[in-house]
Amino acid sequence: MKRSDDRILVTHAGSLPRPREVLAEIQAQQRGDAIDERAHRQHLHDAVVDVVREQVEHGIDVVSDGELSKPSFLSYAYDRLGGFEPIERRAGNPWAASRDALAFPSYYERQTRDFSGFKSAVCTGPVSYTGQALLAVDLENLAAAVEQAGAAEAFVPAISPANVEAAYENRHYATEEEYLFALADAMHEEYRAIVDAGFLLQIDDPRLVTHYMLTPDATIDDTRRWAQLRVDALNHALRGIAPDRVRHHTCYSIDVGPRVHDLELRHIIDLLLQINAGAYSFEAANPRHEHEWAVWAEADLPPDKLVIPGVITHSTVLVEHPELVAQRLIKFADALGRERVIAGADCGFATLATGGDVPAEVAWAKLDALAAGAQLASDRLWARV
Repeated sequence: MKRSDDRILVTHAGSLPRPREVLAEIQAQQRGDAIDERAHRQHLHDAVVDVVREQVEHGIDVVSDGELSKPSFLSYAYDRLGGFEPIERRAGNPWAASRDALAFPSYYERQTRDFSGFKSAVCTGPVSYTGQALLAVDLENLAAAVEQAGAAEAFVPAISPANVEAAYENRHYATEEEYLFALADAMHEEYRAIVDAGFLLQIDDPRLVTHYMLTPDATIDDTRRWAQLRVDALNHALRGIAPDRVRHHTCYSIDVGPRVHDLELRHIIDLLLQINAGAYSFEAANPRHEHEWAVWAEADLPPDKLVIPGVITHSTVLVEHPELVAQRLIKFADALGRERVIAGADCGFATLATGGDVPAEVAWAKLDALAAGAQLASDRLWARV
């Protein structure tokens, strides 16, 4: 993957607001309604071309397809894995039993976002990868869009085995480890295909750091043992793939409520660095985690590894000032070396196809601030030479 050799490169976390037409078609598919599949495929192709062009025009160097085809960064896996049977998803917010929901009950009781419209399933047989055709469409659309827009580099997000494990109950395998490694074997096929198509692979792995907050009875030691097995499974899924083609993204998910129980980076950074990735993407603009640049400064980061700190956030609609973005980036550059820092975002701006994510005009304004801030940081860092 490209390094920031001449200036701070700019990327983001993957998902971007979907056009209304594509959004409506995905929502209809999730409800089980019939749609014109041929028209949807054309709408999706055109939308990917447009969103890649827009990213380039807004100063993004390393682009994605915006995850426009996916009902969510996680639930898309249901349509690409065999061995599962659908079940009805219960209405409600999955954060309801979290540490922070328990700490701030009056706030979280007001959260009304309903995830019941998205497909859910349980594992009832051997897991296999069945998403070759769907993945091929995504890769073809992105390749065409990148060529037309002249983007410098492109990445494709794919979900980690640990997140699939957490979302879809195992009713087939004898142990959680067997289930987890079966998922890793299946997802390996998607990971391999993305890299073979010439794109960077981004592993989306929020569960790695949200498990602690979502599991109130777990201690830090419990969480580290849980995470170690998931890191081992992910590395199994990444076998044979060069680390410099992989970026690992973890975050504290899309909950924007009050949070005081997030797992601290200092408790897990050594496990993160075991992941066979060439770059690590993480939250650094969230006010609960902005101070953790100092943890990265003290970490034993191998010289060939890059960091992609989130210097804009999805957790507020306030648009960051470019000067603040530049200051955040310079902290990382001074600590780790400017060539090892790529400007990123805390999380995606449209992780679920519900139409309720960061408004498009706000997301693009934040990306403008990201690019402008990266340019300010570059001007100052390279002026030192």
